[in-house]
Amino acid sequence: MSSKGRIKVGIVGYGTIGKRVADAVALQDDMELVGVTANSYNHRIIAAQRKGYALYAVGDAAPLQAAGMEIAGTMDDLLAKVDIVIDATPSPLGAQNLVKYRKAGVKAILQGGEDADAAECSFNAQANYADAVGKSYVRVVSCNTTALSRVLGALSSRAKIGHVSATIMRRAMDPGEKGKTVMNAIEPSFSFPSHHGPDVKTVLPDIDIFSVAFKVPTTLMHVHSLEIELKGPLTTEQARDALREAPRIHLLPPKAGLDTTAQIMELGKDLGQPRGDFMEVAAWEKGVQVEGGKLHVIMAVHQESIVVPENIDAVRAMMGDKDAAASMRKTDGTLGIGKRAHKGK
Repeated sequence: MSSKGRIKVGIVGYGTIGKRVADAVALQDDMELVGVTANSYNHRIIAAQRKGYALYAVGDAAPLQAAGMEIAGTMDDLLAKVDIVIDATPSPLGAQNLVKYRKAGVKAILQGGEDADAAECSFNAQANYADAVGKSYVRVVSCNTTALSRVLGALSSRAKIGHVSATIMRRAMDPGEKGKTVMNAIEPSFSFPSHHGPDVKTVLPDIDIFSVAFKVPTTLMHVHSLEIELKGPLTTEQARDALREAPRIHLLPPKAGLDTTAQIMELGKDLGQPRGDFMEVAAWEKGVQVEGGKLHVIMAVHQESIVVPENIDAVRAMMGDKDAAASMRKTDGTLGIGKRAHKGK
């Protein structure tokens, strides 16, 4: 750490996740955003420079400089200045970059696209914060796994749950992307289970879960439908209360008029979230029901932003902060995450 005690953080990979995490780091009074990497000239890098973020070139800096970018140095220069790197590059680049991080002697956070065995542990702040304390290489699990871990962790703290069957309807691509996607079609995954269920077990090993996934023609959010076997008493209202009171879960009340993922994303904009993000799991209250000894949960997941607070908490854990609840409160406070004003039934 620096002499002032602030954690020096570098962002490698300034895309969908990286740009959001960079903004989040910049809001923390116990962290210093040293800089972000620039791989090519694009609109994201232009925005980063306008925000005053120092740019460090991956590879040849000449094309970036020729385009008018101010380059502070190379990626190696960035690594020499930081305590920890948040790697938000596409898989498998994060795991490949570990060679550089080890050589530079810096800690690193990988994202959920990497294999679990690439890091010392997988991470979800609510589920297993303590596992990451003092670690050098940690993997923040994917957007879908983050959502599942938050919800199943909250429910399993209230009642004994058995087998979980998860159906995941995945967005086809992020809004700002272009390329091949499904259009006027639904594409099932033929992996049984899909990777989401096994990934949950990397942070909640005692959860018995099986998942299937479908790619659907939307860019806004994922939607999950869960059927959870109950092995102990739990009423519908108790289940709703467990989710309502848990951190980073927003229970959507029926009278709020939020029946679609588009309306949830509009709520993010109305609440003043940067980019209209929604970092909480959005669970429909009327979709949380106990029937015949099983709990059903229907929820939506904003894939672009849900893992942002987890990356911030992972930084603190890896740098030795053992207080998970305090870290989450601090992170949520700086990012504007909290229980929303919808209290009507």
